[in-house]
Amino acid sequence: MGEVAAGLQRLFGLIRWLSPPGLSLTSGATLATLERSGPCRLTALAASEGVTQPAMTQLVGRLAEAGLVARCADPDDGRVVSVELTQEGRDLIAHRRAIRADRLSVLMARLSEADQEALAAALPAINALANVQRDEQLAPAGRGSS
Repeated sequence: MGEVAAGLQRLFGLIRWLSPPGLSLTSGATLATLERSGPCRLTALAASEGVTQPAMTQLVGRLAEAGLVARCADPDDGRVVSVELTQEGRDLIAHRRAIRADRLSVLMARLSEADQEALAAALPAINALANVQRDEQLAPAGRGSS
C-alpha cells in the first residue's frame, strides 16, 4: 500500500501542476462538487470537502463575492443555507478543465502507447477508489470504517 500511497501523492502533485492558478484546490473541488450534485446545504458541502463548517462558510463567502456561487434559502427549510453554482462558476470550471486537458495532452503525447493504455485502463479503479472515499464521507455517524 505504501507504493500506491506514494503514487497517489505524486499524482496529486501532477494535478496541482495541471490546474491553472487562480483558485485553491479546495475552491475548485467545491465548485466541481456543486456542478455534480446541484444545490447543496452548506453543512453537507463542508462534509463532502472535508473541511469545517466555519471554513466552508468563509470559502462560500469568497466564491459568492467572486460571482461563482449563490447562497439561497433551502426550499425545505428557510433557516438553512443552500449553495448553488452560478453560470459564471460553470464557465470557470469548463475553462479550467480545458486548460488541464491541454496540459495533460502535451504530457500524454510524450508517453508510450502502452503507458497511455495503462492509464486509461486504471481509470475505473481510480474512480472506484474516489467513490469509496466519497461514500465514507457521506455515511451517517457511526457507520463506515472503524
